[in-house]
Amino acid sequence: MTLITPTPTESLIPLRTADFSNLAEALDYAAQGSSGLNFYSGRGELRKCLTYADLRKEARSLARRLLGLQLQRGSRIAIIAETHPDFLRFFFACQYAGYTPVPLPATIHLGGHKAYVDQLRGLLLKSLAAVAVAQADFLPFLIEASEGLGLKLVDQPDSFDQLDEHDGPLSPLQANETAYLQYTSGSTRFPRSVMVSEAAVMHNLSGITRDGLKVRHGDRCVSWLPYYHDMGLVGFVLAPLASQLSVDYLATRDFAMRPRMWLSLMTRNRGTISFSPPFGYDLCSRRIRQNEPESFDLSAWRIAGVGAETIRVDVLEAFAEKLEPFGFNRKAFVASYGMAECCLAVSFAPLDQGPIIDAIDTEQLSEQQQALPVTDSPATDQRTKRLVNCGSPLPGHEIVVKSGDGEVLPDRQCGVIHVHGPSVMSGYFGDPEATAEVLSADGWLNTGDIGYLDKGTLVITGREKDLIIINGRNIWPQDLENFAEQQPEVRPGDASAISVPAEDGSDAAVMVVQYREADEGKRNELANRIAAEIRQQLGIDCTIELVSAHTLPRTSSGKLSRAGTRCDYLKRQAEIASETRETTSVDHATGLASPSLRLAVAGQNRTH
Repeated sequence: MTLITPTPTESLIPLRTADFSNLAEALDYAAQGSSGLNFYSGRGELRKCLTYADLRKEARSLARRLLGLQLQRGSRIAIIAETHPDFLRFFFACQYAGYTPVPLPATIHLGGHKAYVDQLRGLLLKSLAAVAVAQADFLPFLIEASEGLGLKLVDQPDSFDQLDEHDGPLSPLQANETAYLQYTSGSTRFPRSVMVSEAAVMHNLSGITRDGLKVRHGDRCVSWLPYYHDMGLVGFVLAPLASQLSVDYLATRDFAMRPRMWLSLMTRNRGTISFSPPFGYDLCSRRIRQNEPESFDLSAWRIAGVGAETIRVDVLEAFAEKLEPFGFNRKAFVASYGMAECCLAVSFAPLDQGPIIDAIDTEQLSEQQQALPVTDSPATDQRTKRLVNCGSPLPGHEIVVKSGDGEVLPDRQCGVIHVHGPSVMSGYFGDPEATAEVLSADGWLNTGDIGYLDKGTLVITGREKDLIIINGRNIWPQDLENFAEQQPEVRPGDASAISVPAEDGSDAAVMVVQYREADEGKRNELANRIAAEIRQQLGIDCTIELVSAHTLPRTSSGKLSRAGTRCDYLKRQAEIASETRETTSVDHATGLASPSLRLAVAGQNRTH
């Protein structure tokens, strides 16, 4: 039995940071070296190595077989994006053949079989896919989702390898053509497919590797991020390839089950660059015990990137405190801001400084939308909000903050973030109306995110569509969720705050909290405790709804979907109202008021 060894860290060719015209050219260059991709099991076994040279050879062979299908140039090929070498083969085969790859989620959510099939079907329809491919485990779902859609071929990778090779020359995708479609993670019901051009992604990769990360010889990446998410695909497939770095991969589901394996891979192969949303750092640090029997060595970890959701200072501090005994340097934390509509990255905080914290007055931010610095207040003071600075925009990009009427705002005035630059998308595929909603004629992207500028650097405070506005005050859902997560019974990520229409048409605050306790007395006590804390600290009423585990919907990237929470909550309320009407009509016969009606009207702290 041949022992598999990981690809070396040093590629033995001169380092180039994404100065290529397209992705095919980037792979052509990386293939001249010895670095590549390594796939690990959840138990840390190295299952497969794929050098960039082998990836190029296999991708070009597959490209010729795909050309034999005689599809039109630019045709979409949907790929279930498992953390597997076959995804990369097909993605880059499309690059060489002139087709557009469409990564599809490789996760069956708790909605089960039907929900996943419906999701896949919607994505296939939206992308107008001509061909689709999945590993054997996911193939039945894909076949069911594609029924009646007229795709030319839906099968597993091995079947494509049996196709005849086309004799003609390969003609890779060029700068002005669409490199891939990236589905946004903001909604599982109405996702939008971002058209990313070759020119846009190459510019973004250059900014990430040269300016954001300052990639250098000796760097090695480690990732558990899913390939169907922009941070996983662009950040840890395309960026390492474009700078000839080796990568060690752990599947996302394996990380969720054994988060310490992430640290083990960083230790084993001396990883220097790895990113995670805050929830990943939180999950990992909670699994590490004070007297951890497993020994880690994280001293090589120079960039611990953080982004993709609101960055919580307490999560980063807890991770650093737990892992510093194992050589982790808290100055390795690098905050960033980005989105699929800009390929991935928009801004990076400076390296080697750790989180740059901006402590501001909560009341001033809420009532005046002004980020007033606070210097003499403890971090635990509820009147102080600690935010993480996400740094300066990448070269060639501009950021402005605008008011609701389009006025450009001065420093430290909170508003909607707009971005302009060569990495901005050309639009949403097949959806000109949605494109026009966010992209101006002169190329300015309305991100929908709320934040402010401070001497050219960016601070994020929330999401425009998630804001809860009560009596003219802006209430950030993350603040409400923090009150719930401070309770010992509530786990991180188990609370989702939303706004719903009140009877007078204004916003009403609601927080849906997952709670595993069945005892009704304990449930009521928790709901009342959270509501009282919010009332005392923020001066607003908030309805607390307790639900069972696994109720809160999430996006394809694993983040809480507040839009989904709102939809599900309103649906439950409609069902309760219907039951109330039925019960009330029966009670009219006896002249009694319905208990369910009394419960519904009682108001703020009703639990389920």
